[in-house]
Order: sequence, then structure tokens, then C-alpha cells
Amino acid sequence: MDVELDALDTGLFSALGLRMVAATADRVVISWTVDQRHLQPFGIVHGGVHCSVHETAASIGAQAWLGKRGHVVGVSNLTDFLRPTRPGDTLTAVATPVHQGRSQQLWVIETRDGDDRLVARGQVRLQNLAPQ
Repeated sequence: MDVELDALDTGLFSALGLRMVAATADRVVISWTVDQRHLQPFGIVHGGVHCSVHETAASIGAQAWLGKRGHVVGVSNLTDFLRPTRPGDTLTAVATPVHQGRSQQLWVIETRDGDDRLVARGQVRLQNLAPQ
């Protein structure tokens, strides 16, 4: 991995039980196995979980690309939910950049199940902030 990820041992990443598979400035891969903490009341993965994973993946890649030139913050997160998933399903989110510019970045994220079916697709726009 090209990115130092010490901060992933705490916070939302840890709370959701996510696993970092790969993290570079060009591609971030996160996987997790669905369990009770990911569900909405009707027994399928809550859409907010997909949104959170998508923004996390995009933020990690965007920060890897920006490096010491500053920090990134999400300013837009649009996620479509295409297929329900349930406890025991293993999901993998892959984030890749569409645009990496001076002031903003745009990343697209696809989440697939163990049968390689697309379950969610999103895009996250991030603002590049100068160091303070």
C-alpha cells in the first residue's frame, strides 16, 4: 500500500469492520462482510453504509494523490443502491479517480458482491484544501 493508514484503527472505518485491500493515489479497494451493524430495519444493508464506504475510499485515494500539498474534504456524495445485500455477503468497493485537479477531485466507486454483481455505484467530489 502506498498510503499510511494508522487512523483506520479507530473511528468509522473500524466501527464498520472494514478491511483495506489496496490504497494508492489511483485506486482504493475496501472490503467487508455484512453483519448486523450494517443493516436497516428490513434486514438489508443500510444505504448510509454504502455512502460511508464510498466517501472513505474516495477520501483515502484523494489524500494519497494530494499528499503534503494539503488535505481533502468531501463536498458531494451521490450513491445509487442497485441490489440488496444481507448478512454474510462479502462486499468490495473499488474507487478510481475521474478528475484530479488543482482545487477538486472526483472519484467513482463501485461496490460489488462475491458474485461480482454491482450492488452500489457512487461518485464523491472532494475539495483540496491548502495546508493550514
